[in-house]
Amino acid sequence: MSAAPRDGRDPSARVYAPDFLTELFRNPLDPGYADAAARRRQVPPSPWRRWAARPVSVVVVAVIGFLFAVAYRETMAEEPSRAQARAGLIAEIKQREAETDRLTARADQLREEVGRQRDAALSGSQAFRLRNLEAGTGLGRVRGDGVVVRLGDAAEDKDVVTGAGAGPPQVLYSDLQKVANALWASGAEAVAINGQRLTATSTIRSAGQAILVDFRPVTSPYEVTAIGPGSMRERFDDSRAAALMREVARATGLSFGVKEAKGLTLPAAPQPRLRYAEPSVSPSPSPSGSAVRGSSSPGPSGSGTSLRPSGGVR
Repeated sequence: MSAAPRDGRDPSARVYAPDFLTELFRNPLDPGYADAAARRRQVPPSPWRRWAARPVSVVVVAVIGFLFAVAYRETMAEEPSRAQARAGLIAEIKQREAETDRLTARADQLREEVGRQRDAALSGSQAFRLRNLEAGTGLGRVRGDGVVVRLGDAAEDKDVVTGAGAGPPQVLYSDLQKVANALWASGAEAVAINGQRLTATSTIRSAGQAILVDFRPVTSPYEVTAIGPGSMRERFDDSRAAALMREVARATGLSFGVKEAKGLTLPAAPQPRLRYAEPSVSPSPSPSGSAVRGSSSPGPSGSGTSLRPSGGVR
């Protein structure tokens, strides 16, 4: 039989040290502060020390109040100039937007005039073929029946702790990409986002909080309009993109809806900038006349560059 421990404790009883977080919440005050407070209660400060501490406190409070007053005065003095600069920028932005809208309308009128003059110069079959090509590439205005997909940001929520706006879930540029690609895959013949016609070279990107379609900003709610066959709505509803957007809408509060529409009109996309290939500059002959025909003069690295298409360097 084993002897009992000298301290009389049960050897089967385990003693666990308290974890750090539990001890921190149980005793949040450092023991040194508690000891200082106990000494202050036992030996109170002298009357002279209490009397000397009052002017120091008054001076500190006065200095802090003076600093706050100076900061407030400087802030209020700069506010009129800030408001004036802000108003000037807003006015300039509105002026530029109005000028852009006017130039866009003028460009559309000129494009229609060019189209009429071109159709008058071409034969009937050639003009018809050209219009079909323009409609297929997005450079011509089209009209027909189709589908409208509407996406919108969620309503703004308030933070339960601070009361500030928590930031609603927003539609991403990738959501518009998925929807547009799904419509193309469902048989769409023409697609536009908020009136911006999509072509083979269109881009849907984000810049900060803004979404750009062909470098033009679009805002919520987003309407993806597509013209196509009657089966397009059903095929789009069965697509993976539509199922994903419905799930996202249920989880985050975004709005997502699909409806059929009659007599849709999609505008033409802006004329693209054409880039033409140019022949490379012929190599100049070597001054010594020792250069081999069909090869260029050595470059900075000392090696010649082949003129064959397959030998070009990127």
